[in-house]
Amino acid sequence: MPHDFAAWLPSEDLLTTDELIRIIEAAVSQGIEEIRLTGGEPLLRPDIVEIVSRINQISQPPKLSMTTNGLALAKLAQPLVDAGLERINISLDTLQRERFKTLTFRDRIHDVFEGIAAAKAAGLTPVKINSVLMRGINDDEALDLLDWALAEGVNLRFIEQMPLDAGGLWSRKDLITADEIFTQLSSKYSLTPVENRGSAPAEEFYIDGSDATVGIIGSVTRSFCGSCDRVRLTSDGQIRNCLFSMSETDLRSIVRNSELSEAERDDRLHAAFVSTVAAKLPGHGINEPNFIQPVRPMSAIGG
Repeated sequence: MPHDFAAWLPSEDLLTTDELIRIIEAAVSQGIEEIRLTGGEPLLRPDIVEIVSRINQISQPPKLSMTTNGLALAKLAQPLVDAGLERINISLDTLQRERFKTLTFRDRIHDVFEGIAAAKAAGLTPVKINSVLMRGINDDEALDLLDWALAEGVNLRFIEQMPLDAGGLWSRKDLITADEIFTQLSSKYSLTPVENRGSAPAEEFYIDGSDATVGIIGSVTRSFCGSCDRVRLTSDGQIRNCLFSMSETDLRSIVRNSELSEAERDDRLHAAFVSTVAAKLPGHGINEPNFIQPVRPMSAIGG
């Protein structure tokens, strides 16, 4: 996000906790098996532990995971586990304090490390670390990050930078590709592909014949659209069948429609999920000449 980003959503546009749970219940009833809380930053929500607890209380509760920047995790890791959180991904693009400060405008890399330690202590293992390499910024840290991950006993995944930045500055020529990442890692480690990837976005590789793995998510150059089984619910109640979708389905208006009975709301929510999934395209089109970057940046969609 740009340092001067100011396009915050009005609070009345955001789903209340009750509305959020209502929509999640509808999603689970239509076959959604896993919920991942992302952002933005989910730990900024003051009722995040309550949200996790209430999702876990749904009939036939889904598997529950979270992606966070880790800044507030040290205090919340154990309460989140107690509430029912099962897995966690923590975003960390550098191990260098000054570089972290430059990237995030905050001198708080120590808080991330404390959050990682707290997540491990709370049993959120294996902790997954998401890293995005950017040319001329942190592209010299691939091996350092993997060395550190192996020493810490966490699972590292590199993600190609996607054209979803709020500033609209993404450029294909600056992209650190999956091939480049693999080549860098292979200069020190022997990488063997893990079979049976399924619908997982990451290609996983065993490291030096051990059980330890590293993942590479080639969202741009090695797209996995054909096996993608995800939909995204935004904080203001829209569902999207692709990160790069140019359209959304409004669920907020359904849950707030006082003229509908409870049964009618449920029917409309169910129909919205079915139609959204049915409309998933075979690909995101990043590599097509007519690709248009969505208006919403990643921070407003949910990674």
